[in-house]
Amino acid sequence: MKKTLLTALMLVCGIAFASAQAEIKFDKLTNDFGTFSESSPVVTCTFTFTNVGNQPLVVNQAVASCGCTVPEYTKDPVKPGEKGEIKVTYNGTGKFPGHFKKSITVRTNGKVEMTRLYIEGTMEEKKN
Repeated sequence: MKKTLLTALMLVCGIAFASAQAEIKFDKLTNDFGTFSESSPVVTCTFTFTNVGNQPLVVNQAVASCGCTVPEYTKDPVKPGEKGEIKVTYNGTGKFPGHFKKSITVRTNGKVEMTRLYIEGTMEEKKN
């Protein structure tokens, strides 16, 4: 009887623990900078997210696909229902003009552990 009761208690606790999780939801997954000049090659955008889960959300890592893109993110745990940000700066200095598309991989402790964000745009050659 004790074994059955202990097993049932462990099962209930396991189910409760599994359903208590952080969950990230982004307002958008892609940002298009449009067209900008090579004479002003640095552009920035912000991706806003909400913790729609019921546990604190921690962004463990945000890594860009290349060194010309730098993500900065909320380091503190984001409480359920609260918002956080990932600010992304693209620096086209020394890059060839034209279209670009870069990705930022975001890793969290959430239900979905990895999310990929994208930035894109077209840098026009500066006019003399």
